[in-house]
Amino acid sequence: MNAVTAGTSGPRVRSDCLVTITETGEEGRNLKIQSKVMSMYGDSIHSLVNDMLDTFNLTGVLLEIDDQGALPYTMAARIETAIKRFNPSKTGVYLPDTNPAAQREPVRERLRRSRLYLPGNDPKFAINAGLHDPDGVILDLEDSVAPTEKDAARILVRNTLRCVDFYGSETMVRINQLPLGLEDLEAVIPEGVHVILIPKCESAEQVVAVEERINDIRIRCGREAPVFLMPIIESAAGAFKALEIATASPSLVGLTIGLEDYTADIGTQRTAEGRESFWARCQVVNAARAAGIQPIDTVFSDVSDEEGLRLSVLEAKSLGFEGKGLIHPRQIRPTHDTFAPTQEEYARAKRIVDAFEDAKARGLGVVSLGSKMIDAPVVKRAQYTLRMAKAAGMEMGGVEE
Repeated sequence: MNAVTAGTSGPRVRSDCLVTITETGEEGRNLKIQSKVMSMYGDSIHSLVNDMLDTFNLTGVLLEIDDQGALPYTMAARIETAIKRFNPSKTGVYLPDTNPAAQREPVRERLRRSRLYLPGNDPKFAINAGLHDPDGVILDLEDSVAPTEKDAARILVRNTLRCVDFYGSETMVRINQLPLGLEDLEAVIPEGVHVILIPKCESAEQVVAVEERINDIRIRCGREAPVFLMPIIESAAGAFKALEIATASPSLVGLTIGLEDYTADIGTQRTAEGRESFWARCQVVNAARAAGIQPIDTVFSDVSDEEGLRLSVLEAKSLGFEGKGLIHPRQIRPTHDTFAPTQEEYARAKRIVDAFEDAKARGLGVVSLGSKMIDAPVVKRAQYTLRMAKAAGMEMGGVEE
């Protein structure tokens, strides 16, 4: 008999479930549900299952669920995936109720010191990710998801965006490499995602293709809020075209680099010293600065090496980067602390902003600090430094930004 599964189960699985649909050849439907929370939520689970089977008009099946504490939005995603695998002609969607706390407007100018990667097909990581206070969370549909699970991850990430409160963290989705990534957009753009990461980006045309598809979806779904873009440079071709990519669209807010794929592309190994990637990282920083967007550094992959992370952040900061990709919550606080301005940087920024505010209050068109003239980019940078200082809990001394 025809049978399909979706999700995961087992003694080490948390916050997920395994859904199995088997063709019975009989009228009606049969349900077999095992759940750790059946005594408390059994009625709700049965109601969800029957509602979804009604929505997709699916009969003549046995639907089995082995539940390891999946939240309703996760269970709904697994059931929808199983239904569509069982019968690909079922092209509709089942959208769980939106959590108002999960819906926040995107903000162009904000700190992006830490961007925490979360595997898109594993729900346990997303549930409490916002409690760790990263500047952003990245729901990943690309490298962390097996090719056979792309369909499941897309539906789960869609539901996650609708339902999970990330407590002020910017929500990002790393789509798949084009053209598959364009299909990912159909699922996530209507659900309030703030930033789309474009992996293995090698041309302005790829950025434009993503932006055009996003705008088409926004029109169809009635989304008014903007969607920002952040291409990832991961090849020699991408590094050579970094400026072209960084200036491809006004929707870009940052440019970042992925060194695992980059070093593989140039035929070498990634090292702690980073000499093999110095040129590419400088390309990204200079292209981003020339385009007026944020340069963001690659991930630091050893989650147990806090001192190595600190040194990596210091190096990134010295090159001009404003943030890093992270793969574990324990990396967030050291990253924030290390990106914080030094006392000297803070003091200088405070003097610049004080001089700017004083000139503005007196109606002067020229800002000076001592005998030196201060132009707009310097003031903007100083204001950013003070925002970093404030976020790090440094004393602001009455300075207004």
